[in-house]
Amino acid sequence: MLDARARLLLKALVERYIADGQPVGSRTLSKASGLDLSPATIRNVMSDLEDLGLIVSPHTSAGRIPTARGYRLFVDTMLTTQRDPLSAAGRFTTPRLAPDQPQKVFSNAAHMLSSLSQFVGVVMAPRRTSVFSHIEFLRLSERRFLVIIVSPDGDVQNRVIFTESDYTQSQLVQAANFLNSHYGGMAIEEVRERLKNEVDALRGEISGLMHAAVQASSEAIESRDEVLVSGERNLLAVSEFSSDMGNLRKLFDLFEQKAQLIRLLDVSSRAEGVRIYIGGESEVIPYQELSVVTAPYEVDGQVVGTLGVIGPMRMPYEKMIQIVDITSKLVSTALSHSK
Repeated sequence: MLDARARLLLKALVERYIADGQPVGSRTLSKASGLDLSPATIRNVMSDLEDLGLIVSPHTSAGRIPTARGYRLFVDTMLTTQRDPLSAAGRFTTPRLAPDQPQKVFSNAAHMLSSLSQFVGVVMAPRRTSVFSHIEFLRLSERRFLVIIVSPDGDVQNRVIFTESDYTQSQLVQAANFLNSHYGGMAIEEVRERLKNEVDALRGEISGLMHAAVQASSEAIESRDEVLVSGERNLLAVSEFSSDMGNLRKLFDLFEQKAQLIRLLDVSSRAEGVRIYIGGESEVIPYQELSVVTAPYEVDGQVVGTLGVIGPMRMPYEKMIQIVDITSKLVSTALSHSK
């Protein structure tokens, strides 16, 4: 679509804008590209690039800045990464990932991503199996009970449930004993299905309690999917965001609620290698000003989660790719060694 001269000028414009954050004029572009072209020729090429939707001229400047489409062409066809990502990612070592403590691996990796990128680091911890090994009930008040769910790895989740009927403590013990003896060690979804089929075999007065408990257990275990976010405040130093407080609040809501992040990282986990979403390309995080660089991480060759960096479209993509790639490899190594 572009001849060699136009490609070189676009590459120089994107690199200059990423470095300086200022619209790039024809004189600056002439120096940056190293081409011996007249200002008029450069302006003509820039006009062509603008017609193609690759660059745009802000209202306040005669210079040009890349569009999301321009960044995409730059990333897909003009970006070269170094063979040694460690040198570009900066100095960091695997001991910081605490391989003997898997949960610290994720929190340290999120911090590592944010500190190296100076943007936001995100890590989605692996999904845990929705299995319970033991359940107990505690009566709090009339028709209000505490469900205590213990997972096979010893994790304890508490949920308050409300039921249509009230239950005595002996009925609570009976229900817990039935669930533990018949369903302990099963996946919650399997328990739910079996309860539907076996409801006639249950005593009517406790069947409602059991169904409510299984629903609460499912919600408790599923809620353990965790996204760790680090470095949100780094966005305050990004001019594209700091100049618009309304937009900045939306971004902080994104990191606070995390639902959209989980969907994005879940989609990314099914991809091979580093993925780059520029502007609103992900269709999950609807913010035109954001770009996201992600990579899956593995345990013994099996993808179990995703991590990445979130920042402005004007990010140094080559460096971000290297940071995300090497961090995913370090996390994979740390988790494999922790088994």
